[in-house]
Amino acid sequence: MNRREFLQTSVAAAAALAARAATPPASPRKFTLALTPGSVGVNVKSQRELNELAQRHRFESAEPRVDELARMPGAELDDIVADLKTKGLVWSAAGLPVDFRKDDATFRDGLAKLPRIASALQRAGVKRVGTWLSPSHEALTYRANFQQHATRLRDVARVLNEHGLRLGLEYVGTQLLLVGKRYPFVHTMAEARELIADIGTPNVGLVLDSWHWTMAGDTEADILALKNSDVVSVDLNDAPKDVPKSLQKDNERELPAATGVIDVATFLSALVKIGYDGPVRAEPFNKPLNALDNDPACAAVSAAMHKAVGTIRGAAM
Repeated sequence: MNRREFLQTSVAAAAALAARAATPPASPRKFTLALTPGSVGVNVKSQRELNELAQRHRFESAEPRVDELARMPGAELDDIVADLKTKGLVWSAAGLPVDFRKDDATFRDGLAKLPRIASALQRAGVKRVGTWLSPSHEALTYRANFQQHATRLRDVARVLNEHGLRLGLEYVGTQLLLVGKRYPFVHTMAEARELIADIGTPNVGLVLDSWHWTMAGDTEADILALKNSDVVSVDLNDAPKDVPKSLQKDNERELPAATGVIDVATFLSALVKIGYDGPVRAEPFNKPLNALDNDPACAAVSAAMHKAVGTIRGAAM
């Protein structure tokens, strides 16, 4: 190799190294940061407005507005789906439109309406639906409540499965709610997994909330024991400082990574390790946040969620 060839080769190698150094490492996370307006005190009048807010504030997925999508004629629904894709967004999880916690007539009425709603969600390309489990009951013992939940949610899950929809169940670990009524019920990940196993349909999994994961005493090992397919949706929150776990109030939370009471780094890093690829939303039930107008609220939530994601161990986000 002559001097000119040597210099050309050296310059090319240096340029390649510089380009590699300038390119940030690929993010290991597969999950999306979701905007669910009702959980952060944001009021929107349409799916299109929600999509616009999500894009403007660096979210990656948007909540499907179930009632609105179910009412849309086919062409309008196609337009909304196209709008979502144009904005670089995907759907997060929809809320379950069936009330399975009250009397049988209320449940049966909701179940009868579910096929039409599920069909609309399927046409829109929605894949995930989530709901929560009340951790205590005034009249039903644990066993009776477990059987009622398994029976009712099995009926719901079968309808959703026929339309390609997964159902996520969120256990509630807040200790004040556990003793809020006469009979305690499911309030840990292990118990929720027992209920899911008893339901017995392939499309049911967990909604994991960092708040309830912490309040229930669940651990990183509990998350690492899961597969991606076991988790349908995720909520990300922090807790107020200097409040004992036994006195934490479910409706007084903090934005993700705000106080450090909840170990969001471990929580999110474990989700990355199991390859979780669904939505992650904030649900702080925070009065100062709820008092903000839409854009400042979305900006605050987005900043908090990106801060939390930056704590994931092992790679730049």
